[in-house]
Amino acid sequence: MNVQILHNPRCSKSRTTLQLLKDNGVEPEVILYLDTPPDAGTLTSILNKLNLQPRELMRKGQTEYKDMGLNNEQLSDEDLIAAMLAAPILIERPIVLANGKACIGRPPEAVLKIL
Repeated sequence: MNVQILHNPRCSKSRTTLQLLKDNGVEPEVILYLDTPPDAGTLTSILNKLNLQPRELMRKGQTEYKDMGLNNEQLSDEDLIAAMLAAPILIERPIVLANGKACIGRPPEAVLKIL
């Protein structure tokens, strides 16, 4: 089974989710998305798998959200996706991809349902 985790090692939820996967016998491909953010097509695919709109995947508490004016409701989905690609810290984490599905690890145990 091919499992990937969009991981931020500085995030406790991300670290816990990664350990939970390993504790369940899964050795995921770890994608350090802050260093290598997904491209627009991949991010759109993830959004579709999560059944979320771009704004719903954004960390609205990040200073980048305010600094980039992303609270503007007139911004298009493409604008929001471009913002997440420009500042990947805005992407909610961790995201686990497995079996053609995606899940946000909040709480970490939520990812077990897609394995």
